[in-house]
Amino acid sequence: MVLELDQYSDGKAARLWNLYIGDQSERTRHYKQFLKRELNAHSCDTVLDVACGTGIDSVMLIEEGFSVTSCDFSDKMLKCAWNTRWNRRKEPAFDNWDIYEANWLTLTSDLDTDRQYDAVICLGNSFAHLPDLTGNQDSHRLALRNFATMVKPGGILLIDHRNYDYILDNGRAPSKNIYYNSQYVSDINTSVVYQDGSPSKVILDYVMRDPTASTDSTLWLDNQPPPAPSRTAISTNQKDNEFTLTYYPHRVASFRALLEEAFDHRATVTTLGDFQPLEQVQDPAFYIHVVHKSEDSPQPNGDHPEEAWSSVSSSEE
Repeated sequence: MVLELDQYSDGKAARLWNLYIGDQSERTRHYKQFLKRELNAHSCDTVLDVACGTGIDSVMLIEEGFSVTSCDFSDKMLKCAWNTRWNRRKEPAFDNWDIYEANWLTLTSDLDTDRQYDAVICLGNSFAHLPDLTGNQDSHRLALRNFATMVKPGGILLIDHRNYDYILDNGRAPSKNIYYNSQYVSDINTSVVYQDGSPSKVILDYVMRDPTASTDSTLWLDNQPPPAPSRTAISTNQKDNEFTLTYYPHRVASFRALLEEAFDHRATVTTLGDFQPLEQVQDPAFYIHVVHKSEDSPQPNGDHPEEAWSSVSSSEE
């Protein structure tokens, strides 16, 4: 079975995604307080970022003094992270930053280690990129099991997803966005695809715009007109400034059940809405799950969960 999971493989979506997430300092203001609070509350030092993308969260955590290992399935996204590491290689923390290309379904094999981390993070609605490859969510179970395997006893998994309950019930995404502060988002068009009467995917069409279109016909990634030769331009042709991403629509209750199963029901799952207790927020844009692994969870025995998947996928080729 060939897994076509990289929705950023043509390079265009990766380029526009950088534009979508906006200024890095703005994004870190949204993240920093929450991440530092959770990581410090659980005495975390080592962090595995399994959906590092361009490296924005990993960089923030390295700058905050955490020891970070990063991976992603998209080599186009990883190029940005690798470039950052190279440009800052004279700083010891960045020189020691390990970055890997890895598939969640073969995570422990791709990282070639039985190492465990104080925290594993999978943020930015990243997990929803993984489709249901078998129709019974076996791929989701395997990926979450791999994440759980790499969390130390007493450690945490931080994982999130959009409010797909709201999207499925209302046909559109909540208008607010706690993660990104881009000035260039014109619209996000939402489509829900059903298979055998059940929602199988949500398609979001992102349309970017130029906030300075009245005075300048070019969109600049660093949002600092007038342009300098080193800046990267994005065409203002609407077709060139659209990208589409497909997600699996995880409902919050069923996703919590998957998390509990992945940790063999030996973890505490706390779910937040837009970083707040659920009772304090209505229709959050994102759900964030903090999974605290039990101190008495068994250590890995050297077996890799993906070996079972390998035999299943081979039989389906």
